[in-house]
Amino acid sequence: MQFPQPLQPAQLSLFEAFMAQPVTPLFTHATEVPWTAPQPEVFSELSLRGAAGNCLNLLAPVLRELSEDQDARWLTLIAPPASLTQAWLRDAGLNRERILILQPGGSQSPLQLTCEALRLGRSHTVVSWLNPLAGSARQQLIAAARVGDAQSLNIRMG
Repeated sequence: MQFPQPLQPAQLSLFEAFMAQPVTPLFTHATEVPWTAPQPEVFSELSLRGAAGNCLNLLAPVLRELSEDQDARWLTLIAPPASLTQAWLRDAGLNRERILILQPGGSQSPLQLTCEALRLGRSHTVVSWLNPLAGSARQQLIAAARVGDAQSLNIRMG
């Protein structure tokens, strides 16, 4: 003989049980905060090690891409190594009509010249060869690049 089982309420799954409870809002009032785009990075650094010729071969595609940028401003190279000659620029396929090569003069340092070129905003990218680059110098480059709406690329070859 079977005894009747007492009626038990149907068991809810954990998800259903959670959803059956009243939900209380986490915030009593919301304030709208305007969205601001993150500031783009204006400073990059590329470190190349090995023989100078090999480093230049690795650097060639980067400079070629920058020399073909759609921005009408210059690609400026500040105090490049002596091995980066006009012949090398031509052989690497760079658009030499869009490249400006500057050497510091007098008491002006390469860092000062780089900051000035960035601040003026006549270049979309200013490439420097500053090694070592202290944190304060990096901050100077970033500030100057933001003023001139330009990119700073420092190449460390060693």
